Amino acid sequence: MLATDNSPVSMIGASPLITGLHRRTDEVANAFRTGKGIAWGAQDPAIFESAERFFGVHYRNGLISEWLPALDGMHERLEAGGYVADIGCGHGTALILLAKAYPRSRFVGFDTHELSIQTARKRAADAGLSHQVRFEVAHCHEYPADGYDLITFFATFHDLGDPVGAAAHARTALADDGALMLAEPFALDNLADNLALPGAGLHYAASNFLCVPNSLSEPVGLALGAQPGEPRLREVLAEAGYRTVRRAAQTPFNLVLEARP
Repeated sequence: MLATDNSPVSMIGASPLITGLHRRTDEVANAFRTGKGIAWGAQDPAIFESAERFFGVHYRNGLISEWLPALDGMHERLEAGGYVADIGCGHGTALILLAKAYPRSRFVGFDTHELSIQTARKRAADAGLSHQVRFEVAHCHEYPADGYDLITFFATFHDLGDPVGAAAHARTALADDGALMLAEPFALDNLADNLALPGAGLHYAASNFLCVPNSLSEPVGLALGAQPGEPRLREVLAEAGYRTVRRAAQTPFNLVLEARP
């Protein structure tokens, strides 16, 4: 858990998260009082470092070997040469892993946080992948609808102010036979069941300090962030116009849903 970032149960990346959260207690208290929220970009820089390290563990250990192949026909599609967009890409960890695994495909990441986009571009350049993967500043309702084979949300969907609108925009941006992939923190349908899960304290703390405040800082402010669970996610996707939603994969920390128009 603490010896290496490469272990599938590594928790090293959570350490900067705890530090970053508690540098913002006054702001969080004020957000609870006013309901105005706190935008992701206004968080302590330790949060961005932690997100890259903590979620990177899961992506390195599951994304290429299990999650992506679990999507119907997507492995073959990207092997042949597909087009993928990642929404809320952060430092670009997931897209860079995908670009390495699928050299014939093209990838683009979108995020509203300009400093994260700058970091993602550097990560891609350092990996020699700038020709294959690019990163742009764009809102989840405003990126180009370019007929993507796959649109992904990695641990970002529950943070959005308007996840219904974001999913609806993704639906219009997909190719006719494209797919949406949500990789969300694993959660069940009620507080009691969630408290029995590994990492429950960490997930609920992050929800209160990061996810719900970010949602409330944006238009609509639906605030899925407090561990919504699969049924609630399915409701949101159905409202956005997706006719087929299935659980493609899961781990103790992650839930992967595949949705198709």
